[in-house]
This record gives sequence, structure tokens and C-alpha cells, in this order.
Amino acid sequence: MSRLSIVGVMGSSEHRHPARAWALGTWLATEGVHLLNGGGTGVMAAVSEAFAGVPGRRGLVIGVLPAEGSVAAERRAHYPNAWIDIPIRTHLPLLGERGSEPLSRNHINILTSDVIVALPGGPGTLSEVHLAQRYGRPIIAWLERRDEIPGLPEDVLVEADFEKVKAFVRRAASGSGL
Repeated sequence: MSRLSIVGVMGSSEHRHPARAWALGTWLATEGVHLLNGGGTGVMAAVSEAFAGVPGRRGLVIGVLPAEGSVAAERRAHYPNAWIDIPIRTHLPLLGERGSEPLSRNHINILTSDVIVALPGGPGTLSEVHLAQRYGRPIIAWLERRDEIPGLPEDVLVEADFEKVKAFVRRAASGSGL
């Protein structure tokens, strides 16, 4: 049996970006891959819901969670979101602007993913982009404009056309089962 590829989807914890998250999550579920994200709200919840809602999907939704107590009290109840099949609880408390530091779960998110798709987001998403570059993981940002991830490095591939995002993901994961 061949291993299913793991596609990491990173993005805003505050905004769902429903059109892109829904399209991406639904498509990934039909591709026979696992979906990995941070297990929280915003894009993480939206893409997880879309993926989980596809009948007959082969892959699972994996959420890599921050340490208990590291998230503001009003958000803590949202970890893991309702669509996570496999919650991976960590002892790692750092988030957001500190997402590249050693005590952030973002390292696990990136190192576990065969390919990463970044959707609009803030400092946490940017830290995951930097980690993808550091660890040599294939990454594409599905954005209408570069500034949808403030500070996005110029050498990160940005694509507005979903068909081109799909082609990149297929190509990048082709060696790992997609």
C-alpha cells in the first residue's frame, strides 16, 4: 500500500476565506491525500470542513495543536476544530509572530507536509512560509495579491489561478503518492 501524500494548508486563524478554502479542501479530498493544518479556526476550520464533507474521501484531516493555555481563553475552545480526524496535541506554546521559534508547532506542520499551500494570513502564516523555505518544502501561495500575506518573500510562488495551484500541488507531491 502506498502512503498518501500530506498537503499542508496554512492561512489566517481569524478569517475563513471561504471561497478559496472550500474549493481547496473539496479538491484535496478528491485527490486521495491527507490534509494537515493547525487545527484551529479561520482558514484551518474552513478547509477542514470542506475536506471532511466529501463523501468517500480516502484521506484524513490532521490538526497539529498548540499547547493548552497558549491560546487566548476565547479561542482555546476552538482547538481542535470540529472537522479534525486526528488531533496531534503538542507541548509547543508559541504562535503568530513567534511561529518560527523552536517552541512553535509550525515546525511540525511544515516538516510533516509533502507540499504546502498558503492562503491569506498574518504573522503565523508568514512564519510557516519562512519555515517551508528553510526546510526546502515545496510551497505555493494561492493569493489574488502578494499583500494578502504581509511581508511575503519575493521568491515565494504566488498564483491566483486555482488550476495552476492544482498543477503545482500535483507536481510537487508526485514523488510521494499523489
